Amino acid sequence: MIRIGILGYGNLGKGVESAIRQNEDMELVGVFTRRNPDELQIRSRGVPVYSDSKLLEMKDDIDVLILCGGSATDLPKQTPEYAKYFNVVDSFDTHAKIPEHFEAVDVVAKEYNTTAMISVGWDPGMFSLNRLYGNAILPEGKDYTFWGKGVSQGHSDAIRRVEGVKDAKQYTIPLDAALDAVRSGSNPELTTRQKHLRECFVVAKEGADLNKIEETIKNMPNYFADYDTTVHFITEEELVKNHSGIPHGGFVLRSGVTGWEKENKHLIEYSLKLDSNPEFTASVIVAYARAAYRMNKEGRAGCKTVFDVPPAYLSPLSGAELRKHLL
Repeated sequence: MIRIGILGYGNLGKGVESAIRQNEDMELVGVFTRRNPDELQIRSRGVPVYSDSKLLEMKDDIDVLILCGGSATDLPKQTPEYAKYFNVVDSFDTHAKIPEHFEAVDVVAKEYNTTAMISVGWDPGMFSLNRLYGNAILPEGKDYTFWGKGVSQGHSDAIRRVEGVKDAKQYTIPLDAALDAVRSGSNPELTTRQKHLRECFVVAKEGADLNKIEETIKNMPNYFADYDTTVHFITEEELVKNHSGIPHGGFVLRSGVTGWEKENKHLIEYSLKLDSNPEFTASVIVAYARAAYRMNKEGRAGCKTVFDVPPAYLSPLSGAELRKHLL
């Protein structure tokens, strides 16, 4: 059994807990939280909840620690820190900062002989793999990625950290005209702004400066500055009633040509439609936790991404079973 620890018990942490239950080769050792552990109720019977201050005491009881914090402020600190003591998996999703996050984690993981899997989920993650496959198969072509319509956990978390914000949900919305142009095979040149809209529903704290909140959101680099962004201020009751779900999805497309005269066009399309963004992300993370465990057993220390993992390492099935049933 692969022994898993969860750090953080928000939507993603709850999703990881549920995903572990569906994998017979894994067991949940404990949930670790910054909150008062006595006030946290989890769904796994008999599994203890600990203060995160107890994590290092559990070093020998955890094979892989799954980090369920946010990319804005939690993971840049947590992943390199805990990679000193555990094999770790995170879902760091600030694309522009992945290279520097990788370097920070890689130094530590190699020094302490751990395996640290970063930026695991569906984008970055599954979408990343499909972009790689598309580029390798159709070297003459263009990549297109569309997200939504759906709730972005990372962007919603970034809004909630803005001064004066009590709660928020952010929807990423692909523009149909752009998607149709790609599917036509015309290989359009599309700016970031031409591909998506971002729509924010914000509950402000009493007395907060709404204009300042809106300007801070719209000008936030790596999140909103490059998009047409709409900010709606609503009540807490409206947020619960109309925006309690966390759906998402999207498309990765590779449009390319083959033939001596480049006469034949091809379109590769991979799509996801998710009822629960965090639960699907958690399911991907748990599969890669298995890979991190196996790679560490083989002595493959350091920081890894989805590009570094053989597909067979994700599955609990043996090589013979994979060849018989899935190949």
